[in-house]
Amino acid sequence: MPEPTVGDVIAVDVPVSDVPVVDVPVSGATVGLAADHFQSYSVVGLLAVVGVLFVAVAFGAGRLLRPVVPTPEKLLTYECGVDPVGDGWAHTQVRYYVYAFLYVIFAVDSIFLFPWATVFADPGYGATTLVEMFIFLGFLAVGLLYAYKKGVLSWT
Repeated sequence: MPEPTVGDVIAVDVPVSDVPVVDVPVSGATVGLAADHFQSYSVVGLLAVVGVLFVAVAFGAGRLLRPVVPTPEKLLTYECGVDPVGDGWAHTQVRYYVYAFLYVIFAVDSIFLFPWATVFADPGYGATTLVEMFIFLGFLAVGLLYAYKKGVLSWT
């Protein structure tokens, strides 16, 4: 039997279920693809509208159903069950803000440690990510050392 050449057509028996379906873009097919693309966005937009309507209806129902009986006691400034005494302005020590900033620093540190741990486990990233994390922890340690030297961490 002679070998087939480039121009020859070879007939092969293949079941129809095994033939892959291929979308070939022709002039009208691109419109169908765009419609499918925007249809997925329309579902997201519809869900956003339903969510906004749900919140609006809930707030409207709350406003319509609640009793409105203003009394002098209800119109007073209320803070933790204690009647307000004196001015509305009070001095707060700065060190409490520094504690909050230190907390934020360590919270950010923990946020960066978890993704680092997942990347560190991937092959080929070990040494690079280890060095980067020690540089990051070094910056945090310098900040903590500075706070310690300034006496911020001593509770008095």
